[in-house]
Amino acid sequence: MAAPLTSRFPYAKGPDGSRRLGYGADYNPEQWPREVWEEDVRLMREAGVNVVSLAIFSWARLQPTSDTWDFTWLDEIMDLLHAGGVGVDLATATASPPPWLTTAHPEILPVTAHGETLWPGARQHWRPTSPVFREHALRLVREMARRYADHPALVAWHVNNELGCHNVYDYSDDAATAFRAWLRRRYTTLDALNDAWGTAFWSQRYSDWAQILPPRLAASHANPTQQLDFKRFSSDALKEHLLAEREVLRELTPDVPVTTNFMVMSGTKGMDYADWAGEVDFVANDHYVVPGPQDRDELSFAANLTSGIAGHRPWFLMEHSTSAVNWQPINLPKQPGELARDSLLHVAHGADAVCFFQWRQSRAGAEKYHSAMVPHAGRDSDLFRSVVALGDTLERLAPIAGSEREPARVAVLFDWDSWWASEQDSHPTSRLDYHREALDWYSALLRLGIRADVVPAHGTDLSGYDLVIAPVLHVLPQPLAKELTRYVEGGGHLVTTYFSAIVDENDHIHLGGYPGALRELLGIRIEEFGPLPDGATVGLDTPAQALTGSLWTDRIGVDGPDVEVIARYRTGSYADRPAVTRRATGRGSASYVSTRLGAGGLAALLPALLEPAGVGSELPEQARGLVERVVRRDAGSRYVFLVNRSDEPVTLPGVSGDVLVGPPVSDAGIALPPRGVAVLRTPA
Repeated sequence: MAAPLTSRFPYAKGPDGSRRLGYGADYNPEQWPREVWEEDVRLMREAGVNVVSLAIFSWARLQPTSDTWDFTWLDEIMDLLHAGGVGVDLATATASPPPWLTTAHPEILPVTAHGETLWPGARQHWRPTSPVFREHALRLVREMARRYADHPALVAWHVNNELGCHNVYDYSDDAATAFRAWLRRRYTTLDALNDAWGTAFWSQRYSDWAQILPPRLAASHANPTQQLDFKRFSSDALKEHLLAEREVLRELTPDVPVTTNFMVMSGTKGMDYADWAGEVDFVANDHYVVPGPQDRDELSFAANLTSGIAGHRPWFLMEHSTSAVNWQPINLPKQPGELARDSLLHVAHGADAVCFFQWRQSRAGAEKYHSAMVPHAGRDSDLFRSVVALGDTLERLAPIAGSEREPARVAVLFDWDSWWASEQDSHPTSRLDYHREALDWYSALLRLGIRADVVPAHGTDLSGYDLVIAPVLHVLPQPLAKELTRYVEGGGHLVTTYFSAIVDENDHIHLGGYPGALRELLGIRIEEFGPLPDGATVGLDTPAQALTGSLWTDRIGVDGPDVEVIARYRTGSYADRPAVTRRATGRGSASYVSTRLGAGGLAALLPALLEPAGVGSELPEQARGLVERVVRRDAGSRYVFLVNRSDEPVTLPGVSGDVLVGPPVSDAGIALPPRGVAVLRTPA
C-alpha cells in the first residue's frame, strides 16, 4: 500500500523571496569544455532558467574506478549555478552504471524472457533486484549526499532517472529470487499461491517455493496470474530501489525533498505510478508528444492523470521537448507556438515547474538530434528566442505557484492492473488497447468542452463527482465493486464499458455471467462475448443518430424493467439487441457501453449519458473541441487557462478577468491566436 501523498515542492524563489514557477532543463556540463559553462549560466539567466537537473548520467565521471572519486568538476558547476541564481535538482547518477562496474560484475546486467543478456552500450543496463548493483549504487548515493548536503544550490534530489524505461522486466536469477520473496509476502503460503494462480490448470501446482520462476519464454501461454503478478512485482522492484536510495538521502539530508521522474505518457505502462506517488516528496513527470490525431488530447490526458496521481497537488514537469525528438520513425519539429502551448497546458493541469530535455543540444551521442533549449544553431535561433519568451511568460504566471487544479464534475478512472491484465494473451481479442479506450473517452469530453479529471481507480474519493467513467475496468476486486455501488446508490452516475468487471485481483473470472462484479448494479447479463474481426463494424441506433462500433460487441440480456436501452445494435450478430444501457438505482444510475465507438462516436453518445448527471459544457458551442478550459485556484483567486488546441484563431465571448498571459479581453471576448494560450485571474 502506498504511503499518504505529501507535497514538499521545491519552489523557485523570486528576488523578494516569493514563490515562482520553476523553469529549466536537464543539464549535462560534462559533455562540454569548461569555457562553455559560464556561457551556459549567462544564457540561463537570459532565458529565466531557475532550476536544472544535474549529474543524471555522470556516474563514470564521478567514480572513474571502483576506488577513485572525482567531484571537482561537479563542485565547480554547482558553485557556478548557485552564483547565477539557478537551483539544482541533483540526480543520484545511478541510472547508467559505468564500464568498470559492468566489467567487474556482469551479473548486474538484465536478462530478457528469452534468456538474452542486455549488454552495456546504451543506458539502464542494470537489474532492479541485483544486490551487487544496489550495493554500488547506494555507495555512490551516500558519497553524493555527504558532499552536497549543505550546498546552497541543492533544492531537491532526483533519484536515478526514468526508472524502468528500459529495464522494467528482468528475468534473471536475481529477479527469480526476488520474485519468490515478493510472492511469499503476498500469499504467505504455497496453498494460497496455488489457489490464486489456478495451478490446477495444466499441472502447474507448486510444492516448493524454489520451483517458481518469472514467466520466461515457455512452450505456450504462460499462467495469466503469474504474468500479472510478475508485472506487479516488477513495478514494486523498481519502487524498492527508489525507496533504498530515498532512505539514504533522508538519513543524510532530511530537509531536502526527494523525487524521481515518472513517465506518465502513452506506451509507458510498466510502472504503477499511482502506487509510487506516496513514496516521493513531490510528483515529477516526463512527457513526450507522439504525433497523431489525438496527440494534444494525449498530452492533456497525461498531464491530467499526473495531477490525479499527485492528489491534485502541484507537480514538476521534469522533461519534455522544445521541438523534435530523436527516437520516432520521423521526428517532426514543433510548429510556432507549440513549445509554449505544450508547456502551459502542463501548467494548467498543475505543473509548478516546466523543464526540458535538455539545456544544450548534444554534439555527440545517441540523442544529438534531440532538440534542446539551446539548439545546435545556438543563441541566434528562433528556438532559443521561443525559450526566452516562455521564461518571460512563466515569470508573469508566478502568482499561480502553489495553487491547485479545481476539481471537475466528471472523472475518468485509470487502473494499472486493468491495463496490464486486459491486454494479456489468450483473451477474446488481442486488439484491445486499454489506454486508447480511456483516451477516447477523454477526447470525447474535450470535444464537448467538458472538464474531466483523470484519476486512479483505487484510493480516489469519488463522492465529489457527478459522473464517473470507468473504461475497460477489467480487474475489479470486490471492495472497489462495493465502492462503485455505494457511489451510484448515493446519487452518482457511473459509466463503464465492455470487458469491465470480468476478473478479480487474481485474474479469476467473476462467475454467473458478465460483467460479473457489476452485473446487478448494471441490471444486465452477458453470456458470451462477441469480439469483431479486423475491419468489421456494427451499426448502432440511438434516439439522436446512428453510430458505428468496432472491436467488440456483447450479447446483452436485460434483467428487470428498470433498465433503459439507450442504443441498440442495428447490424451484426446481435442486431436489435441492446448495445448501450442505463439502470437507475438509488439516487444515481449505472450505464454500460458494449462496443468501441472511438472519440467521435463517444462524443455523439455522451450527451445522453451526461444528462442524468446534469453535466454540460463550460464553453460556447463555437469553441467546443477547439479550446480546452482548465482552472486552478488558491484561497483568493481562480486562474482560468484557455488553450487553443487548433491551428486557427478562436474567439470566446463572455470572458472576463485580469489577463496574466495572452491577448486582452474586449467587448467581443478574447481572441486566441492559433495555438495560443490565455490565463485570466478572477476572484475565488
